[in-house]
Amino acid sequence: MAINPSDSVVMGTLYGSDAMRAVFDETATTRRMLETEAALARAQARLGLIPEDAARAITDAAARDAEIDTAALAASARNVGYPVVGLVRELSRLSGEAGGWTHWGATTQDIVDTATVLQVRDGLALIRAGTASVARALATLAARHRDTVMAGRTHLQHALPTTFGLKCATWMLPLLAHLDRIDEMRPRVEVVAFGGAAGTLASLGEHGIAVAEGLAAELGLGVPPAPWHVCRDGLAEAVGVLGLICGSLAKMATDVILLAQTEVAEVSEPHVTGRGSSSTMPQKRNPIASEYILAAARMVHALVAVMQGAMAQDHERGTGPWQTEPLALPQAFVLTHGALLHARTIAEGMVVDPARMRRNLDASAGLIMAEAVMMRLAPLLGREAAHHVVRHACDAALRDGGTLADALAAEPAVAAQLDRVAIAALVDPATYLGSAGAFIDRALARAAAVCGQ
Repeated sequence: MAINPSDSVVMGTLYGSDAMRAVFDETATTRRMLETEAALARAQARLGLIPEDAARAITDAAARDAEIDTAALAASARNVGYPVVGLVRELSRLSGEAGGWTHWGATTQDIVDTATVLQVRDGLALIRAGTASVARALATLAARHRDTVMAGRTHLQHALPTTFGLKCATWMLPLLAHLDRIDEMRPRVEVVAFGGAAGTLASLGEHGIAVAEGLAAELGLGVPPAPWHVCRDGLAEAVGVLGLICGSLAKMATDVILLAQTEVAEVSEPHVTGRGSSSTMPQKRNPIASEYILAAARMVHALVAVMQGAMAQDHERGTGPWQTEPLALPQAFVLTHGALLHARTIAEGMVVDPARMRRNLDASAGLIMAEAVMMRLAPLLGREAAHHVVRHACDAALRDGGTLADALAAEPAVAAQLDRVAIAALVDPATYLGSAGAFIDRALARAAAVCGQ
């Protein structure tokens, strides 16, 4: 019974992915907690703290998650406020005589937090793969359109010529940085949570650290210097990186939406019959993928604030902030992965119209090349005089509806320095791309180093 569209049967594929939901759904959460309990038993058995046959029985029982009485688990959670008490009771029941050794020296938060870390590890693997896929697709576009000239726009107006390849490289570069961020962050996040009732592991005496290390080894996690029950920066950082990824995807989606406008029509999302259609206007092909990227980004950015707010934990066990995290963290992962899948669809199937880009370049009748002309004339006339004469020519072209080339030829100061052939060469957008090609080459080299493009 889903109440959030990202979890619904009808709308779920637009907001998220089944793969990420499977990482964080209730069944997966229960399995990860049972996995943690079993790993704890094995680690303690190796240290001689519990019998080895008990650890084997607990491990076998933990694998039988389908036999957990979910009704009893739900009733216990409603009564206690947490699921672990009921889960341990069920695990003990399934473990038979070995049940008395379950959850030895642990506390609820040890199990919940470690299970969450295991889920985050799986979630980050999906996020990293998705981010790399989008980056590779954008690198392909950047290389393909390295020399495709288009209008660069500032304040939504023509500014200077650029290339579509550089635009794609600009979309790609933050994703490469996010891949680095994920790799750098994971050792800080993927650490075991084990501190006992108040972060001292007093119930295990001198064996506390050894148990924590053994538990971490069983689960393939790192070991923090001290328990992190009330140090929530790792999980907040993970969601923060998701927010950065969504922000970068939202920038691309915004550009795609603007470039797909009827009046611009330089780029469009890949189209299949019926996609982005209107219930009343047959001609419509709405940029649906980009729209859902923007929706996901807005929500994830809000969830970043929730996770950061949950860092204000009181004393040795938070009263409320900890319970906030499950409302935000899984949803942030689901929405971000959904946004990545939409972005990959766009990047891999984007329809690019170079001819329309050229027509739009020509729509300003050469005015987009005003800076190029001014910079060419500056050594001849002086910078201030060159700026003045080109500005005068631009005003004349706008007033009379002519071209910049004609207006420049009519300026005596320009005509004295340049003939019509030279003026025509000056107003060709392809001659004023600066370091665009070199920037693309540098970006592609970076992509090859980071994700093997």
